[in-house]
Amino acid sequence: MTDPRHSPDPDDARGAAQKRLTDQRRYQVGTGALSFDRRGSGTPLLLVHGLGASWLSWSPILDRLARHRDVISLDLPGFGDTPPLPGEVTIDSLTDAVSDFIDAHDLAGIDTVGSSMGARIVLELARRGVGGDTVALDPGGFWRPGELRFFSTTLKASLPLVLGLQPVMPVLTGNPVGRTVLLSQFSAAPWKLPASVALHEMRSFKKAVSLHDALDALVDGPLQQGAPPGTTPGRVTIGWGRKDHVTLPAQAARARAAFPGSELYWFDKCGHFPMWDQPTQTVQLILSHTG
Repeated sequence: MTDPRHSPDPDDARGAAQKRLTDQRRYQVGTGALSFDRRGSGTPLLLVHGLGASWLSWSPILDRLARHRDVISLDLPGFGDTPPLPGEVTIDSLTDAVSDFIDAHDLAGIDTVGSSMGARIVLELARRGVGGDTVALDPGGFWRPGELRFFSTTLKASLPLVLGLQPVMPVLTGNPVGRTVLLSQFSAAPWKLPASVALHEMRSFKKAVSLHDALDALVDGPLQQGAPPGTTPGRVTIGWGRKDHVTLPAQAARARAAFPGSELYWFDKCGHFPMWDQPTQTVQLILSHTG
């Protein structure tokens, strides 16, 4: 396993060309009706968020990645500002939409990074031979029946609470205790998260019109298929938080076995979202394993 902590620190000052690119940020609606944020310059990099989220889930690492790459973070159909699919919501149909987006924007061979459900989508893209190098952070689809019941039961129990508390969400996310109550299943240290990140995530759940359909697709749909050795378009790297309480760490070995030749990287002191709990390591992993 490769340890990206020995690679160059992307936070090092590299002169004017490496300055923060917030002023160059632009928000666009793609021709394929997928909304996305695009910033930075260099080799393109596509980020795909998870269940109930939006492109804003990547906000803790976007600007750091954009110092090195042309970063495109999209809203999946039925999430964020993207309208829902006209037909059935499945992992295959969501992957089709991302593949169509890549084609529509002439991004053949683009490196892809996904989180949770988005990690499963980028693995499915790799299985289909779409994209370039792939980094999948805590992907779903590699559970056993008992683990799937845990995933389904805990999320279906928490979603009504998250949706019902929306009127007071700014207050709850504005203090460490509230963030801990809301996000302890997703983060190893939710009290440390910026209030803005927590609020955006909770607001994204309210906005996600395909939330329940996508959850049903994960729970009732097939397991993620793997790829024979040498058939993916680039390297496959799987990252996993050792304290993930959504897709449990025991599933990591199955994910790696499904993609022979892939690398497995463990994030210590990390829950389901490495870009939240270990943002610097996540940036280093992405930059050292793509491009």
